[in-house]
Amino acid sequence: MTIYDVAERAGVGIATVSRAMRPGGSVSERTRGRVQAAIDELGFRPSHLGTSLASRRHAANGIVFPDLSGPYFAEVILGYEETATRLGRSVLILSTEGRDDPVAAVRDLAARVDGLVLLGRTVPDDVVTQLARSGLPVAFIARPATDGVATVRVDNAGGARELAAHLLERGFTAPRFLGDPDASPDVEERWDALRATLAAGGVHLTLTRAGFSVASGHTAAHQVLGETARPDVLVCANDEVALGAIDAAEELGLTVGRDVAVTGWDDIMAAQFSRPGLTTVRQPMRRLGAVAAELLDERLRDPSTPARSDVLPARLVVRPSTTSAPPGGKP
Repeated sequence: MTIYDVAERAGVGIATVSRAMRPGGSVSERTRGRVQAAIDELGFRPSHLGTSLASRRHAANGIVFPDLSGPYFAEVILGYEETATRLGRSVLILSTEGRDDPVAAVRDLAARVDGLVLLGRTVPDDVVTQLARSGLPVAFIARPATDGVATVRVDNAGGARELAAHLLERGFTAPRFLGDPDASPDVEERWDALRATLAAGGVHLTLTRAGFSVASGHTAAHQVLGETARPDVLVCANDEVALGAIDAAEELGLTVGRDVAVTGWDDIMAAQFSRPGLTTVRQPMRRLGAVAAELLDERLRDPSTPARSDVLPARLVVRPSTTSAPPGGKP
């Protein structure tokens, strides 16, 4: 979609379209209205990169998160901002958490930047398609690949299989997953791979839905550890959930690593220094943000560049929260 299409739809010349799109441009309100109607009908988006280069200003990129709290998001943002700054681009950050109309907020940001990075399921697929069709360069973090959209994500399935193999080797027979696979593409991939690998070893993984915060992990763990048929290992969607689970176990008089095991995901700093140390899967959070900035920059510099789909490795880190044997397990 180009400015020529807008001019043809509005019945004016391209110079008139250009003036109508500029604040204070010398066109009548009636003509401006016709041009705006044509823009809306066609889904046209002017090239802000061209505008910024013409005016000798730095381009601005946008990055959209579902939430800005927690160490995972902080690390991704740091990686993204460091790389975007090195590439000469400023960054606008948007969190959709608590917004009455997150889609409208994302569309508003898209109108003010030259490219956009979306993390996870911040907006529905149809909105992503509309943004990409408008000519806006888009990249994903931690979201399944889509034709024409650059993507960077972690090998969740590989990391989950490694974790499941560790649990099988340690002899756990009653694992419980704390998290919500429907709320995150990453968590869904981990859940699917964990469940399949454990099932292949004759072990059934059950699910207790929980949010992704320390408080959510504490609440969920307090509930399941009070059950008569108590799980022997809590497999948590991330380290924050796991830290909450450790607190809940201690409150109930259970020793983590002996009476019940706990695992996490991410390997945030607190996982290394918790007592006991937390067995987890390390993902390169800061590198996720850095690669996303690089992918978007490639698309901005040359829109004809094929969209890449990068997968970063995840690695199991074993610590004392799983090294003591469960009842009936290996010494």
